[in-house]
Amino acid sequence: MTKRDYYEILEVSKNASNEEIKKAYRKKALQYHPDRNPNNKSAEEKFKEAAEAYDVLSDDEKRRRYDQFGHAGISGPQGGGGFGGGFNMEDIFSRFGDIFSDFGFGDFGGGFHSRRGGGRNVLKGSNLRVKVKLNLEEISEGVEKKIKVRKLVSCKSCNGTGAKNSSSYHTCASCGGSGYVTHIQRTILGQMQTSAPCSACGGEGKVIDNKCPKCSGEGVINEEEIITLNIPGGVADGMQLSVSGRGNAARRGGVNGDLIVLIEEEKHTDFIRDENNLIYDLLISIPTAITGAQIEIPTLDSRVKIKIEPGTPSGKLLKLRGKGLPDINGYGRGDLIVRILIYIPSNISKEERKLLEKLEESENFNPDTAKKDKSFSNRFRNYFN
Repeated sequence: MTKRDYYEILEVSKNASNEEIKKAYRKKALQYHPDRNPNNKSAEEKFKEAAEAYDVLSDDEKRRRYDQFGHAGISGPQGGGGFGGGFNMEDIFSRFGDIFSDFGFGDFGGGFHSRRGGGRNVLKGSNLRVKVKLNLEEISEGVEKKIKVRKLVSCKSCNGTGAKNSSSYHTCASCGGSGYVTHIQRTILGQMQTSAPCSACGGEGKVIDNKCPKCSGEGVINEEEIITLNIPGGVADGMQLSVSGRGNAARRGGVNGDLIVLIEEEKHTDFIRDENNLIYDLLISIPTAITGAQIEIPTLDSRVKIKIEPGTPSGKLLKLRGKGLPDINGYGRGDLIVRILIYIPSNISKEERKLLEKLEESENFNPDTAKKDKSFSNRFRNYFN
């Protein structure tokens, strides 16, 4: 399924400021909020879609990659760079619920706070970064890679709660389970009310009495995990792909971080990459350049024959259309550019020297003849201009 343009989803221009993007998201989220559209699957999908767009466009780095590479620049190899790649409604509320309070929409119908566990502070796991090396053959077709990473994962013994069992914790007395405490200060302008995470429970709203012995109450343990990455064709060296929710797990059932995949492109023995084009240097002999020939050369997936015309000069470029790399946004493939180079030996035998001297006496091999040959001059300009 083709994803819609993020700017189109939020109905903003590509030059929109962060503040304009934030207001646009708030408008869409209020329009499609589940509390306003109960049991409406279409509205729920649009609510998630708006959150995914805001997740990318509100982040300067993600927005830069999206503007440069489109969805492929931020979409994870698993098919989701934002909330479409595994985030659920609770994840959206936990990360962006506070955007409504910024505009004076505190507890909107109880929806955001009820889904955030009564307003408790939701922890976020850290992002995990890995490097993946790819050769041009893998970049040409796209590839599935299995990587082993050591990361924080949710503790299976306690299901990530950090408690030995369901009766091993109690509601925090300091905040009453809300995760936040309110302070009122008297100033010369009157009373000021501020809200901050509860220091007694760390904003979680509960205190563990009997900690899980396996994770010591953290809710996470350090383990190795094998992750399958489906990397699309056309990626480039230095490009970053994001897999939502596959980074480090958060303490005590929070939101997982993301897995950031940095692409490293290996140098190829035959080809030089120039964006989506490939350059292949073909070395031919002087006799071949003069008389012409059919020569077989490699491509990324096969071998093909090309025709060397008689009188081909060094530096001539031949183009094989569609034999390059795919465009990451699906706009066709680049070309294979064959660069002709004529091999001139530095050491020759006496017999070879005599042959060359004899050839030089011929009118066809006289440089003065070439100056008078208009067809040669025109070919020369076409090849090198």
